[in-house]
Amino acid sequence: MGAENNPADIRICFFGDSLVNGVGDPQYLGWTGRICADARRKGHDVTHYNLGVRGHTSADIESRWHDEAGRRLYPPNRTIEPRILFSFGTNDTVVIGGQRRLTFEQSVGNTSRIVSEAHMLCPVLIVGPSPISDETRQGEIKALSDAFGSICESEGVPFLDVFDRLLASEAWMGEIAAGDGAHPGAHGYDALARIVQESSGWLNWFD
Repeated sequence: MGAENNPADIRICFFGDSLVNGVGDPQYLGWTGRICADARRKGHDVTHYNLGVRGHTSADIESRWHDEAGRRLYPPNRTIEPRILFSFGTNDTVVIGGQRRLTFEQSVGNTSRIVSEAHMLCPVLIVGPSPISDETRQGEIKALSDAFGSICESEGVPFLDVFDRLLASEAWMGEIAAGDGAHPGAHGYDALARIVQESSGWLNWFD
């Protein structure tokens, strides 16, 4: 049945870090707000829960996502269509005091547990980590993206690799270089939003 006749009550929890939160966007929409606004324009009834927290790693997200999702996606006496989107990884590679916040193995383990548990509850989409201006960390971020993709493939969960496309995006790379090296402005978030909203993993949620 078409969305215009009987729109489903779709509620989406977006878990991640500052890029999910939309830090740096003068419009305060980020990419998650943009893709939900686009879905709404197309006639879908979407509730958008932005649960991005600045500085959070995969370990931080693993510790909180289940409780926070449960409070939003399963209220009593309502028939809803719950969804969860995760996007994280860049903060895992940050070096503090000469030590990386999380080892590669820790990041992979956290992500494996998140994906394994989450997709048993509702449809899940994982959006891989994005490139930053610090070229010394690009290889580490790309390695995480590839590993996350492998985890999702083994679990049968959609994964969207955005790394290479954003690395080639003048809007993304130009705005993060002009800013703090990690967060774009409106045009960069526009670029990421288009990648996500045109992906099969996102579009399949509204079939």
